[in-house]
Amino acid sequence: MKHILYTFALAMVMSTPALAQSTQVQDHYKNVINKSPYNVEVCYDRTVSGDKTGDAVKGAIIGGILGNNIKGENNGGAIGAIIGGMLGHSNSTATGGTQRRCVMETRYKETSARVYSHSTITFSYEGRTHTVNFQK
Repeated sequence: MKHILYTFALAMVMSTPALAQSTQVQDHYKNVINKSPYNVEVCYDRTVSGDKTGDAVKGAIIGGILGNNIKGENNGGAIGAIIGGMLGHSNSTATGGTQRRCVMETRYKETSARVYSHSTITFSYEGRTHTVNFQK
């Protein structure tokens, strides 16, 4: 129906000079934001605790395995785990303080652009005003 009205209005504009004065065609535009991704390396200082627990647990596991392989020793695994845990804790190189940490981040550059949205034609027919949207 809209296409018929548009075609009719266009025919009337071209054939009747008096009607052409009351007919309007208007283009409409809108603003859009275009985002373009780019990568950047971001570095920051991070506080670390210097927790030696992980090294102590690893030492206890290794000590327990070795202690179970000692022949003729009751509870060799438990004794090995205790000694291994103590050695793992004391030989740990974990230290507290700050560490420099760098990671890659994706950021977006935004640009604004004005682009065509649609057009409207407004015309009068038999005493009524009609407006029709269309794409060029």
